[in-house]
Amino acid sequence: MIHTILFDLDDTLYPRHAGIMGQIRELMLRYIRTRFNLSTAEADDLRQTYLERYGTTMRGLQINHQIEPEEFLAYVHDIPLHLYIQPNASLDAALAALPQDKVVFTNASREHAQRVLAQLGIERHFSRIIDVRDMDFESKPQPGAYQKICALLNVAPEECLLVEDNLRNLAPAKALGMVTVLVGNDGAANTNTAAEADYVIPRIENIGTIPELATGVSPGES
Repeated sequence: MIHTILFDLDDTLYPRHAGIMGQIRELMLRYIRTRFNLSTAEADDLRQTYLERYGTTMRGLQINHQIEPEEFLAYVHDIPLHLYIQPNASLDAALAALPQDKVVFTNASREHAQRVLAQLGIERHFSRIIDVRDMDFESKPQPGAYQKICALLNVAPEECLLVEDNLRNLAPAKALGMVTVLVGNDGAANTNTAAEADYVIPRIENIGTIPELATGVSPGES
């Protein structure tokens, strides 16, 4: 039985077309260009290389350039969220209908997650935010991050369901035994979807349609 639902934050609890991640990427590029005196193209190549190699751009900058993570996190998340997302009553109702424990599992900072949840009007549903610091900066999709969150929450992988917009971040969770849910249509036609996602839903508001969550039985009940 699913005891804990792990929710990714950006592009999962709000739609990708909201544009927040695009703004975060722009701030990352500005940070890299300024810090290392690179062109935009060079900065983007470095960002993408580190993202693919280490899971996050920040982790690559930490390992290879010894940047200060707090400075980086504050810089790239300095976004006027009210211009991009608004309170979501439908999502609030969908989350309220689920009896399982709900946790945000993000590669971003806790402060950014708190601001996003508050702007969406859904912060009351989440018992905890697990951010990049809690992972000792070992972010999704590094396998150790999934093992660490289970240890932090004292749950078995089989008791967890992970909701993500990124197939790459779902694969290690499924390998560990978690139920995996892909949000958004982008991955629905991908031939690798079935190998990494147990379910695909078009919007986060559809989370209650997942069979493991639709039983109406609270964790611990028979």
